[in-house]
Amino acid sequence: MNLQISILTPEKPFYTGSADEVILATETGEMGVLRGHAPVVTGLDVGSLLIRSKEQWKAFAIMGGFALVKNNQITVLANEAETAESINVDEAKNAFETAKTTLENATDLKTKVEANFAYKRAKARYQVVTRKAA
Repeated sequence: MNLQISILTPEKPFYTGSADEVILATETGEMGVLRGHAPVVTGLDVGSLLIRSKEQWKAFAIMGGFALVKNNQITVLANEAETAESINVDEAKNAFETAKTTLENATDLKTKVEANFAYKRAKARYQVVTRKAA
């Protein structure tokens, strides 16, 4: 039996499918999930979610949320999600470079916090789209 995964966003059910392996960007680092994984609830960081099925990978940009792993089912409640196919490579690269520069030049705490979030978001989108292109 494969893993069953559902990604839900506030707007709609985003993705449903089966997988051999899932890699989640949690708040404490990346977490791989295979069949028989122990039950766990974890917070998700802004980052990429990878799904492997039949030796092919699908990449999604996830903008935070939570994941529940139980009985070979993974339910992801994401604040926002994007597929690699829906992201323009050039726009993602430009947004990443701009966000990186903004973060490096941030001086006060509020600006740093806002710039850090924009950087993580842009980085996740860029990583997902470049993984697709590879």
